[in-house]
Amino acid sequence: MMKSTGIVRKVDELGRIVLPIELRRTMNIAERDPLEIYVEGPCIIMKKYEISCVFCGNSEDVKDFKDKCICADCLKELTQQ
Repeated sequence: MMKSTGIVRKVDELGRIVLPIELRRTMNIAERDPLEIYVEGPCIIMKKYEISCVFCGNSEDVKDFKDKCICADCLKELTQQ
């Protein structure tokens, strides 16, 4: 469910918007943090990017394996097969 913040910002001539400091603090977004951008119907959704497992989506204990992210549980399951 989306909740309105009551904040309105204009897009500048380069297509940029500024996220207010209050919103960045609330969402724990720091300078240079990557954000994912999704489109859902008429809505544009931004989410702080987190590395996650390609198999289960878990973002804890993720390791890089051949340019893919995989969590310890999935890696263990794969090595047992």
